[in-house]
Amino acid sequence: MGRSNQYTAAQFIEAIKGSRGIVSTIARRVGCHWNTADKYINEYPTVRAAYDAEKEALLDLSESVVARNIEIAQQIQDNEGEMVDTADAKWYLTMKGKGRGYIKSQHLEHTGEDGGEIVVKISGVDNV
Repeated sequence: MGRSNQYTAAQFIEAIKGSRGIVSTIARRVGCHWNTADKYINEYPTVRAAYDAEKEALLDLSESVVARNIEIAQQIQDNEGEMVDTADAKWYLTMKGKGRGYIKSQHLEHTGEDGGEIVVKISGVDNV
């Protein structure tokens, strides 16, 4: 595995295609060390754009698989009257249905006015 200056951004962009955004796959395709591939991804905007697009494509594919599983489960339930596994639907609702109130747990951060401290006043207690 050689030094990073012996490679071109175009080599990395080509290696990114179909890699699913896995840096070790990209490095293997180029013939370099993982750190070199990571360096090119982080230092070259064109390589970063190709890498980000590849990762987004995998997210789209993953989301379509989940959506299809939900559709199939609905068809089975409608056609056969069987209860189906609802894990995909529950997961989807917690990830994408937050605006409708579907959340797994709620972690809220509370602050005072303009992000400042919260002042608590308790009546009937002497100042400490």
